[in-house]
Amino acid sequence: MQFVEKGIENEKTLMLLPGTCCNWETNFMRVIPELEKKYHLICVNYDGFDGSDAIFPDILTVTEKIEAYIRENFGGRLDGALGSSLGGTFVGQLITRGNVHIDHGIFGSSDLDQSGKVSAKLQSLLVVPLLTGVTKSTAKKNKTKEKLKKFFDMDDVSAETFVECFSKFSPESVKNEYYTDLLTHLHEDTYVEGTKVHFIYANKMGKRYKKRYLKYFRNPDIREFDMQHEQWLFGGEKYAIPVLESIDDMMGYRPGKNEQNYF
Repeated sequence: MQFVEKGIENEKTLMLLPGTCCNWETNFMRVIPELEKKYHLICVNYDGFDGSDAIFPDILTVTEKIEAYIRENFGGRLDGALGSSLGGTFVGQLITRGNVHIDHGIFGSSDLDQSGKVSAKLQSLLVVPLLTGVTKSTAKKNKTKEKLKKFFDMDDVSAETFVECFSKFSPESVKNEYYTDLLTHLHEDTYVEGTKVHFIYANKMGKRYKKRYLKYFRNPDIREFDMQHEQWLFGGEKYAIPVLESIDDMMGYRPGKNEQNYF
């Protein structure tokens, strides 16, 4: 596991948890420079995605390591935790397990997909080769880049970086991450005293995801944006700025007199 702290000391703490088959450097590459202007960031790379030879074990084992870091370095409490896509699973577990306290749990376009073992295995057999095999040929790599650019409104540099990230990690780590995420279930109508749950809802994903948010958490704060899944992280300032401003509002951030705006 890798924990990298950046940004302003003695300011509100915000943990960043990346999504499937990704590290924080790639997942949050466009917004880290903006977030670190205002927050004390704790950027996490899971086992198997941290540059070491470790293999990602399972969601709950990694959650325990994250909890241990929060207890040892922040007295068991964070102002906020932001999980991108699959990273939202970790946010949900940090909240519901009760071993640490998170004031603001922020889910970044998470699908909160859950299934049984048979379905999870079948989905893993289909999806993991797609994620890890995109750079096996130049034609496949270029095709994937063009799809990403069109879907997320990415520029060439972001698309190139993201595609390279897909094939950077052990297929076993990617499989374990994807498979155990599907098996790590949330309870319905979750409520924790002193914790506010927020969702960055990308409405182009579909209404069924909003229904899931309402199913698993009591009275969540759902912020709706006209974008694709996590497009604010990859699609440029027109998507990023409204979400970044919304995160400030979620976190109760109060800017100083001479503070610069985002970007």
